[in-house]
Amino acid sequence: MTTIDDFDDSEHDRTLVSPGERFGDRFRTNISAEALQARVIEAETRALALTFEELSRSGDVPRAAALLLGARRRYISGRGKAAAYAELLGADLSATLSNVFLVDGRALTPLTVLTDVRASDVLVAFTMRRYREETVRFGELFHKAGGQIVLITDSADAPLTDIATALIHVHTHSASYADSPTAVAAACHLLSTLTTASAKGARRRLTVRDELAADLHLYRPDSDKEDRE
Repeated sequence: MTTIDDFDDSEHDRTLVSPGERFGDRFRTNISAEALQARVIEAETRALALTFEELSRSGDVPRAAALLLGARRRYISGRGKAAAYAELLGADLSATLSNVFLVDGRALTPLTVLTDVRASDVLVAFTMRRYREETVRFGELFHKAGGQIVLITDSADAPLTDIATALIHVHTHSASYADSPTAVAAACHLLSTLTTASAKGARRRLTVRDELAADLHLYRPDSDKEDRE
């Protein structure tokens, strides 16, 4: 069975907090592009396999999906690089669920959300090392106001783990200076898929979206169809 210990010196890796520290530790001037590519591919493959293995045993993703399905409102938040993960999950969930809101600090701010939190509200919070203070504080106040938290993070000891109703742990070890996004994106895909599969009205919403996308001319026409005509 694969474990986190299979990664090369994982304890040492966790001490490399910043991208600058990881760059100096992992990159050597004499390494070839081919060798570096092989190392990155191997690390990404192992991180993804380990994440899926653990999630398949834990049942954390189905539990998180059930929370989202039962929620009155679904908020999604992440800052820094994690904002990209929040936007990815938000895009997928909003296609099949109503009341999905991206808390991006601009169109919708934590202050606005916190003034009207209900026990039926759920916050999906993304927090990866170095753990942005804005996300941590928002999660703490959201929980204090009575809402539930689905936490997607890279460590069982990360902030907010003690108050999360559902915890999705992903492995982000990488051979690059940047922590890996592969398992995080995969977890988003898994969560949105399980949630959508049980969402009432998902098929109807997707059908309506397709019709509206055509009316709005959002996408280029199918080139194969044009050729046939």
